[in-house]
Amino acid sequence: MLDLTAALIVFLFPLAYSPGPGNMFFAANGARFGLVATLPASAGYHIATLLVTLAIGFGFEMTLQRSPVLFQTIKWAGSIYVLYLAWKLFRASAMDSVGEARPAGIWSGAVLLLLNPKAYVIIALMFSQFLDAGSASGNAIAVGWISTVFTLNNLLAFTIWTLLGGRIASLFRDEARADLLNRLFGGVLALVAVWMMFA
Repeated sequence: MLDLTAALIVFLFPLAYSPGPGNMFFAANGARFGLVATLPASAGYHIATLLVTLAIGFGFEMTLQRSPVLFQTIKWAGSIYVLYLAWKLFRASAMDSVGEARPAGIWSGAVLLLLNPKAYVIIALMFSQFLDAGSASGNAIAVGWISTVFTLNNLLAFTIWTLLGGRIASLFRDEARADLLNRLFGGVLALVAVWMMFA
């Protein structure tokens, strides 16, 4: 199990820590609200991550492979949702009142994962590499372990991006600079959404 874990972490490192919809979303929220305020969204995202990963590990990817229309629908819905988040962030003002500017909640985090086609592709690819097709009896334990390692690794990556977002925000305390930061993160998130549509 130790060899599997080490190989899995090496495999996941460039995928989990590179800029993507989740990382950019949490970096933007970390910049605007700080780490603690992002915890509900992070909990939603990672609970959904664990459940989706287990589902795919136990055969959900076969459904996606047999139904390209379903995958395409998820892909476009996810892209539109990320674009919506980018637009909200882009239009946010540094002077928003507390009642107007709120951090993302648990459901926003869960929806972000559920509509993220990159996550489905990575999870299916991961299981294709790390499950032993000839060992059906041991695969249930392996699916559980791989799903847990994947989720915890994502949690670490997103926490790092959230903290980075918060550190960047400390350089943008005045109104004009904070507005610029919102537009910067909103623009990057919009580019990620467009990439999701056509990737």
